[in-house]
Amino acid sequence: MGMQVNTNIAANNAYRNLATTQNDLSKSLEKLSSGLRINRAADDAAGLAISEGLKSQVGGLTVASRNAQDAISVIQTAEGSLNEVTSILQRMRDLAVQAGNDSNNEQSRDAITTEATALTKELTRIAAATNFNGTDLLKGGSMSFQIGANANDTIGVGLANIGTLAANLTTAPSSVNYALVDADADTIAGAQSFSIENSDGTITSIETDVFVAGSVQTVSQFAAALNADGQFKNNLYASVSSTNVLNIKTLDGGTLDPALSSAGVTGTGAGTTVDPVVGASALDFSDAAGATAAIATITAQIVTVSTARADLGANQNRFESVIKNLAVSKENLTAAGSRIRDTDMAEEMVKYTRANILSQAGTAMLAQANQSNSGVLQLLQ
Repeated sequence: MGMQVNTNIAANNAYRNLATTQNDLSKSLEKLSSGLRINRAADDAAGLAISEGLKSQVGGLTVASRNAQDAISVIQTAEGSLNEVTSILQRMRDLAVQAGNDSNNEQSRDAITTEATALTKELTRIAAATNFNGTDLLKGGSMSFQIGANANDTIGVGLANIGTLAANLTTAPSSVNYALVDADADTIAGAQSFSIENSDGTITSIETDVFVAGSVQTVSQFAAALNADGQFKNNLYASVSSTNVLNIKTLDGGTLDPALSSAGVTGTGAGTTVDPVVGASALDFSDAAGATAAIATITAQIVTVSTARADLGANQNRFESVIKNLAVSKENLTAAGSRIRDTDMAEEMVKYTRANILSQAGTAMLAQANQSNSGVLQLLQ
């Protein structure tokens, strides 16, 4: 090759190699300083897409774990109040058992009713006051908790309705029932049908067959016949007041339809009428029979609350398992993302050292190449 001054091939070659080395050195410095193998999509397009997806999952699992912790807090708040509800119900049941004893006089029964009424009001207050971040926890319904990184990965938790329970245990008149009034204590005869609207909105129809055609019975006999009827006693309770008023109430707090059937009840004596009266209290401590019915009513509510507490406890254990599983998943996904995106510092230092040495060598060789054509000046002298 002849001696040229316009084009220095050796210098161009050295410059090209030096530019490549400088680019590699710059990338190594970037990876070493950031700790990331992928700093832009151009570094690894497929790896970037995968790592970003993993990052989203890890972030979602982190928040989901906090959600599960909040769910446990909600459950503990609700269950703590239900614990007190159970204590109140147990006390009310003790009162009902006490009222079942005929050794109680009218004043004693009034005192029992007063305490039971106060306890019922406290149940209502607890139902209204128990909330978490403004959300009522003891008014029924359910709550949904997001416990995963993906859509619809939720757990639903049912909530007890203590407000309804308290209403079912009222010791004050709360609904309109029909009563048979026989002021002269004369006899009554006939057939009776009742319709109960249950707490879930369904209707229970009760057809009694406690009379024989042509027979007559006193009000007390009528009540006894009703309470002996299989279908009637499973849903209703009949009692007779000191003024021969027959009151019929529900055992489960449902509402008795104030409409009698067309068969109705007919009176055979003077003064016998069929009148609507107020007085369908679920709890009646005025006599031993009413107290017996109250025991059954309160026991049923205790079972309802215990079932609700058991459900909450089971869900709390479930959320604790969710948190543990989320922690394992988060750890594994984080490790997977690290293998894709993080820099292997030892390997990158090898590349950096190589590029650094080549950069220094390239700079030196470029200087030499630039001086190589200076011999032409010797020819011009």
